[in-house]
Amino acid sequence: MSEELIFQISLELVPGVGSKGTKQLISYCGSAAEVFKSPKNKLIKIPGVGDKLASTIKASNPFREAEAILISAEKIGAEVLHYTNPLFPHRLKQVVDAPNIIYKKGSGDLNPKRTIAIVGTRKATEYGKSITSKIVSDLLALDVSIVSGLAYGIDIQSHKTCLRENIPTFAVLAGGLDRIYPSIHKRYAVDMQKAGGIISESIPGTKPDPHLFPARNRIIAGMTDATLVVEAAAKGGALITAHLADSYGRVVFAVPGDVGHTFSEGTNKLIATQKALIYTGVEDLIYHLNWDLNSETSDSKPELQALSDDELVVYNLLKATGEAIEIDLIALKTQIPINQLASHLLSLEFKNIVRSTPGKKFGLV
Repeated sequence: MSEELIFQISLELVPGVGSKGTKQLISYCGSAAEVFKSPKNKLIKIPGVGDKLASTIKASNPFREAEAILISAEKIGAEVLHYTNPLFPHRLKQVVDAPNIIYKKGSGDLNPKRTIAIVGTRKATEYGKSITSKIVSDLLALDVSIVSGLAYGIDIQSHKTCLRENIPTFAVLAGGLDRIYPSIHKRYAVDMQKAGGIISESIPGTKPDPHLFPARNRIIAGMTDATLVVEAAAKGGALITAHLADSYGRVVFAVPGDVGHTFSEGTNKLIATQKALIYTGVEDLIYHLNWDLNSETSDSKPELQALSDDELVVYNLLKATGEAIEIDLIALKTQIPINQLASHLLSLEFKNIVRSTPGKKFGLV
């Protein structure tokens, strides 16, 4: 049992810290264990902490509860992944409201080369199910992982097609990993763990209450390159996922439908309001996501293959940003402690991958 992991879970249990506060504390202290071990006068100096929160942290003793959570995860065979773990989804880590900890069951890679979310109404039409199956089948040759929510309708159709075509697929759950919902889809949740998996931010035993579903949608949107909405009414979870993906700067696609049809209203409105690109075939994904299928990507260059996990995270952030940014902002977005980040940036400078500019800013060469 990892001592640091217990401290990481414990920090989540301290009242008033919150997701951003946790990242700020770990960034300055270097680890969750050091947050609890640091004297109050050091914690107070961290931006955004203050006397009240520092006092709460020093008075907190959530370690037994954290150990119990870790034991419950181990009992159901779930991995507990903190955002500092290199196995944590890199794409999700870049999202401002991402969870600090996720629970995962399955052998699939959460950091695949390409990944998209496929979502839609629970009351899918036969056309919706058919086009979903075609979309998934068309992706077979592109080495793409597919993420959805295990719900009725479009979600489960995408999962089932992935299983049939041997495409890695992940389901993000609203409750604990031991509370599969809907229960009728449990066998699919089990089958997908062979090449993909099931994921949740909820601790084991958590019931899939209604308020947890919108929250889980941000994980679906955040851990993928793009979100594809197949069918959706004017309101619903699929549109929440689409709007979240758009707010994260991710590409959103929507399948157009018949004018006047209930489950075309949402997708057609996304296209009409320019919140989504129209999806007419897999070529749209290849073009708009810049998936170069005929040549090596820049990430396969020998000098990049030699980078450490943290160095690659920094490289990907600077590549996505497209300009030099402050070291403090790099630390906040990557959640690499500043003292370690400075060392990584220096190493990247020596490798002629990163350059420093005035104002403690760093960008790609």
